[in-house]
Amino acid sequence: MSTVSTTRAPARADRTTDPRPDKRKRRPVRERQWPAYVFLSPWMIGAVVLTLVPMAVSLYLSFTDYNLFDPPHWVGLRNYEEMLFEDPRYWRSVGTTMLYVVVAVPLKLGLALGVAMLLKNLGRGRGFYRSAFYAPSLLGASMSIALVWKALFNDGGTVPDVLGAVGIDTGGWVGDPTLAVYAVVLLTVWQFGAPMVIFLAGLQQISPDLYEAAALDGAGRWRQFVSITVPMLSPVVFFNLVLEVINSFQVFTPAFAISGGDGGPADSTMFYTLYLYERGFTASHMGYAAAMAWLLLIAIGAITLILFRTSRSWVFYADEEGR
Repeated sequence: MSTVSTTRAPARADRTTDPRPDKRKRRPVRERQWPAYVFLSPWMIGAVVLTLVPMAVSLYLSFTDYNLFDPPHWVGLRNYEEMLFEDPRYWRSVGTTMLYVVVAVPLKLGLALGVAMLLKNLGRGRGFYRSAFYAPSLLGASMSIALVWKALFNDGGTVPDVLGAVGIDTGGWVGDPTLAVYAVVLLTVWQFGAPMVIFLAGLQQISPDLYEAAALDGAGRWRQFVSITVPMLSPVVFFNLVLEVINSFQVFTPAFAISGGDGGPADSTMFYTLYLYERGFTASHMGYAAAMAWLLLIAIGAITLILFRTSRSWVFYADEEGR
């Protein structure tokens, strides 16, 4: 009878599973993170101290009666009720601002796009003209340029004299309630350099093959513009539109300089931010001004949301072509 010898496999070492995380593996990750927080700390401190805290204080003051000298007195929704139902100058400032936005934004974007298309096909001197057209965007927001603009459109200024020489007698725009706001509009349109540069960058991204194929099919310049340029440039148009609408609702310096700070004549240049400044710093009704600021924030947010929602029907993105 043979005996079968069986060899037993060597026993494996028992492995103990520690349910707790290995701190030695996590420590190097934490050590690598602290430099990032150190470099971000100036921005984080600035965001909290200069943005979030003032916004919280402004929200609180909008429910108070505060004159900058005495402690705030809680009045609840009184500032908002007075603003919406008892203050006709508030609604005039809203109407003036809306008129300005509706007129200035399309004119500025249209001029910017037209000049960008001219510069795209320009060979020599493109850099010079691009810088020259961009310069007003750097200078136009200053008080000095606004005062010069006021002198140009005032009684005896260059613009009324030139128009009078060709038979268009308008008189001084600054003193005319029907024309004063359009002097501010023209100052804004003159600062078309920033959207022009963005349009020019977008135009340079459109493939020339698209225009060559359209030309072979017999499409003219206008047809190419409508069927190729506008759809391909629509994301850039949307970007510029959102920025210009937001900036236009916050216009202040040109209105302050051209009107002399009082929104005249006859409140024709009483823009929203100018009226906010008057109620807050001239009349010392800081609680009322804070309420105006928050309604402006809500209005800009709502209009921006509407633009984003409606953009789905007219903004074309190349990566969505196959979807």
